[in-house]
Amino acid sequence: MESSQSRPSGWADKKNRIIMMILLAILMMSLSMFIGERKESEIIVVRFPSGYEIEAEVANTPEKQLFGLAFREELPPNGGMLYIFEENGLHRVRTKEYRFPIDILWVDESHHVVHMLEHADPCAKDPCPLFGPPPEAARYVIQAEAGLLKKAGVALNDELHYTLM
Repeated sequence: MESSQSRPSGWADKKNRIIMMILLAILMMSLSMFIGERKESEIIVVRFPSGYEIEAEVANTPEKQLFGLAFREELPPNGGMLYIFEENGLHRVRTKEYRFPIDILWVDESHHVVHMLEHADPCAKDPCPLFGPPPEAARYVIQAEAGLLKKAGVALNDELHYTLM
């Protein structure tokens, strides 16, 4: 009977070690995935027909698409954000927790401007307005500091050119 009592105790220790090893393995995999995904933001240069260019950070993760330019005090000179959606659609955006006004462009799959909005004000608290949808389906949305549309001389149907940096 003594051997049966010592056996459960040994089994419990072994079981605890196995559980700890599994948890440690899960933690290591999680950390490696997190560290592996922490890379510099992808930048695409967007060139307008006038020759004006911006360097747009690509919103290519769910977090970046959700928060966009929120909580940023400013953009770098000639900076912006390019949202690339999985599908064409009547995408709407908002400026919740933005710190500065922005201009917004909706661009279709062939890189033509289908809609634009000048000087969308930041919104500090809900309910925040939704901007859009564009009159035609868009695949991309570009946000930059207010004044971009005038500086770049953007017009409807302009074709934009993208270059990956």
